[in-house]
This record gives sequence, structure tokens and C-alpha cells, in this order.
Amino acid sequence: MSETVTRTPAPPLRTRQPSATQLGLSRAAIETRMFFREKDAVIFTFSFPIVLLVIFGSIFAGDLEGTGLTVSQLYVASLIGSATMTGFQNLGINIAGDRDDGTLKRLRGTPLPPSSYFMGKALNTLFISFLQVVILLAIGVTMFGLELPSEAGRWVTFAWVFVLGVLGSSLLGIAVSSLPRSAKSASAVISMPFVVLQFISGVFIPITELPSWLVNIASVFPLKWMCQGFRSVFLGDAGATLEIAKSYELDRVALVLGAWVIGGLVLCLMTFRWKSRRDG
Repeated sequence: MSETVTRTPAPPLRTRQPSATQLGLSRAAIETRMFFREKDAVIFTFSFPIVLLVIFGSIFAGDLEGTGLTVSQLYVASLIGSATMTGFQNLGINIAGDRDDGTLKRLRGTPLPPSSYFMGKALNTLFISFLQVVILLAIGVTMFGLELPSEAGRWVTFAWVFVLGVLGSSLLGIAVSSLPRSAKSASAVISMPFVVLQFISGVFIPITELPSWLVNIASVFPLKWMCQGFRSVFLGDAGATLEIAKSYELDRVALVLGAWVIGGLVLCLMTFRWKSRRDG
């Protein structure tokens, strides 16, 4: 009598799901590829700060008395702060567009965690901002005689001001992306306050030449402190006399930028919407 052999089917193989961090990195790569495919956006994003630096640096090229620095070098340091905060404008406009055309709604229905989506946006912004800063520094060195720091401590300051600045402005951009009623109005709604901030935060006009009430308003927002931090890196001790407090106040720079990272995160959680207003 023959025996019947019963085979137990092997359990199905379990595929390991990627972590939220891995998905965020993948999303960042996708965002970066999508950005560089938009040729007009790439050209405008990188050419605009270059044009501003060349124009302002060439027109206002005099010496800053008693410092050994030039006005052009002051503009380089301040425009680096402005370039670092472009994530506020870019993310605010782009996410408003994603919401309006239904991209966010579709992503919400996928396994992609919200944290991975935001991580991808922030890392893409970090990369683009870094490229802008490198280009501005190259122009500052070659055209306006800016000397790069030789002390490691100043580069450490650059690193934390840059990272905190990008994170804070990115989170703020995500938060304000809910303000425009549609993608068509996003550029006007978000660009205007950014332009105003640049004028009152010492980007285009030296901070010591502004009325005190405007400086007080600018001090609430991160851009003024980002510019101040970058001036400490690239202008050194000689540039401290150009500040209102006659020092760079790096402790306050760190405090304000850190507060905006936390505050930006809270604002995101309070205001962010996956669907447009017409979708309810």
C-alpha cells in the first residue's frame, strides 16, 4: 500500500516595506528630477539672484568706511540669506499648485506617509538653495573680492544657519501654501510678503539705514537673522560694526531660527490641507 505524501505550501515571502525615511529620500529624488525638467523654472530660479547680485554689487561698489569691506561684499552675504529663504516662496507656490491640480489628493490615497512627502520637499529645497549659495559665493569671490573664511568655526556657523534657515523657511512655506484660494493666485499671495521682507531685513538696504520700527518688524521673522548670521561668516569681525547691536548676536540668531523651525512645524500641523477649498 503506497503512502500519500502531503506537501505543506511554503509561507509567502514577506517583502520588507521601505521606511518613511527611505520614501522621503526617494521623493526628494523625484522632486529634484521634476524641478530640473522645468527648464524655465531652473533658469529663473538660478538667474534671478545672480542678476540681483551683479546689478546691486556693480552699482553700489564703494568702500564701507573703517571696515576694509565693500558694499558689494555686504550684498553678497545678505543675498545668500535671501537665497536660503527662497524655499518659503517656492514651496508655498508649488504646494498650492499641487493641491489645486489634485496631486496632493492623489498622494493622500497612496501608501506614501505625509512625513515622507514633506521630507522630499524639504530635501529638494535644501539642495536647490545650496546650489544657489555656491553660485553666489563664486560670483562674490571672482567679481567682488569676497574672501572665503579660513576658520573652521565660521564654516560651522554657516552650516547651522543654513540648515536652520532652510528648515524654518520650508516649514513656513508649507504652512502658507494653504492661504491662496487657487494656484493662479499663489504667486501673488506668497511672493509679495517675501519681497517686503527682503527690503526690511537688510537684503537690499543696509539694516542700520532702516527705521527702527521696520527693524522691529523684521526681527520677528527669520530672514533678518539669517542675513545677520551669514554676514558673520563672510564679513568676519570687521563687519560687526555694520550691525545695529555692533555685534552679530549669534546666540539670538540661533534662538530665533530654532523657534521658527518649531513654530513652522506647529503652523504646518494647524493649517495644512490635502484638498483644495472647492473639494471641501
